[in-house]
Parts: sequence; structure tokens; C-alpha cells
Amino acid sequence: MNADVQAEWRQKKKRPRKPMFKRDELAGWLFISPMLLGFTIFMFIPIGFAFYMSFTDWPLLGQSEFIGTANYQAIVQDPEFQKVMKNTVLFTAGLVPFNIILALGLALLLRHPLPGMGLFRTIVFVPVVTTLVVWAIVWRYMFATDFGFINSILAWFGIEPQAYLYNKNLAMPVVILTSVLKNVGLNMVLFLAALQMVPKNLYEAARIDGAGSWRQFKNITLPIISPTVFLATIITIIGAMKIFAQIFVMTKGGPESSTKVIVYYIWEKAFRLFDMGYASAAAFILFFVIFAFTLIQWWLRKRWVYNED
Repeated sequence: MNADVQAEWRQKKKRPRKPMFKRDELAGWLFISPMLLGFTIFMFIPIGFAFYMSFTDWPLLGQSEFIGTANYQAIVQDPEFQKVMKNTVLFTAGLVPFNIILALGLALLLRHPLPGMGLFRTIVFVPVVTTLVVWAIVWRYMFATDFGFINSILAWFGIEPQAYLYNKNLAMPVVILTSVLKNVGLNMVLFLAALQMVPKNLYEAARIDGAGSWRQFKNITLPIISPTVFLATIITIIGAMKIFAQIFVMTKGGPESSTKVIVYYIWEKAFRLFDMGYASAAAFILFFVIFAFTLIQWWLRKRWVYNED
């Protein structure tokens, strides 16, 4: 009996060990390892460190002190934070519907293969690839009070020049308008691609049944491209809540903080007042707000996004 056990044990010992990774799996991990290493060093570690900073009183060049959730409690009670959140919501509510409706309208107009359509599509898309700071500088001079192009045009019709960027009632609409013109081309391209996926036979059947253009758009086009509308809405909302460059270049948060948004507020706390812990806490509050908005939209999509399944 002992001899049989010993023989079985020797046979098991001679069996080759099963490799930890198959050859294909190992090759796959090696291919993606540079990206994983980059994400870990330049994204995950800084995010984790910033989350730790949000629980500290950390002047940029001084010693840090762990203070728990004091930064979060102070931010929630800060009247300035409440104002910048209100401005951020106002900017998002003004930009997103304007951007989506204008992009969809342009896509419907430019989807037909007519002469010159390629040129018009390029004109609409050029602002997307233009540097954001350059775009903001150009529009700041366009809306200048004394020698701006906008006031010069309006002067031909006898309209008094306006200080658009120094009027607290006009500054935010001007920033919203310039931001829409900057990014509308990206959503237009998404909608153009979605419109080409709508089956032509559905339109032919609708025309035979006597459906007009509006009923075809409402009952065929809009339901089929609704997944793209959903994607464009999420991307645009997240981008709107992170706006910074236009505000920094055109208004610097003024006048009277009427255009100061959450990201500008974070930058001001971190690099002007050197309160890194407070700024980190505000940044994570922004992250949780965007995450909550995205979850709500994901839940609401079941009610209006068309699903072929």
C-alpha cells in the first residue's frame, strides 16, 4: 500500500506545472501594461492623494494637518460655494438644450448630399478643433465695449453699445453663447452619423401612409437616434459643469461673481489662496454631483431612449 502511494506521489511530482498565465493572456497583459502603468502613476495615485488632501488643512508650501471632514462641512455652509453652484447649474441649463437643439437642427439641414455641404460641415466643425483659449480671446475682443465687432455691427442699426462682459445680466448669456458655438460641431457630427443609420424604407412607408415631415421626424427619426441624443446630452452636461477656460479668459468670474462657476472657484482656492485641502474637497463634491447627475440620466433613459431589443 505504501509503495502504491509513493508511486502515485512520484507520478504527480513529474507532471508539468500549470502556467499561471496562458501565452495569449500574458501577451495581452504585456500590451496593455504601459497604459495601466500610465493610468496608475498619472491618474489613480493623484486621485487618491487628492482625496486624502481633502481631509487636511494643507497650505501649498506649508505643513499639512489632518482635520477630518471639516473642509466638506465648511464648503457646504459657504455662501460663495452656493452662489458658484447656482451659476454652474444656470450655465448648464442654458447651454445643454441650446447646444443639443442647434446641433440636431444643423445635422438635419446638412445631412443631404448637396453641393457645398462639405464646406458648411467643415465651417461648423472648425471651432471644435480650435484652441479653447484662442477662441475665448477672440470672442472677448468681439464683445469689447468700445471697439468690438458686435457693437460696431449694432451701431449701424442705431443700437447703443453695450458692455456685455461687464454687465452682470449679460455676461453669463454671452459666455453661454460662445460656448455653444465652440462645441456645437461635435454633437452635429454625432447626429449626422446617427441620421445615416435610420432605414430609408421607414420614410417611404410613412410617406405612403401620408405622414408629413414633422410626423416622420417625431415618430421615426427621433426615436431611432435617441441613443445618440442620450450620449450627446450626457457628454454636454459633464462638459458644461467643468467649464473653466472661457470664464477665466473672458470674465474672470465677474462682474460681481455673476459668472464664477465651480471649477473657477476650485482654481481660485487652490492656486490663488493656496488652500489645497479646501480646493480638493470642492473638487470631490463636484465629482459626486456629476456622478449623481449621470446616474439620474441613466435611470431616466428607460423612459425615452429607443432600444431595439
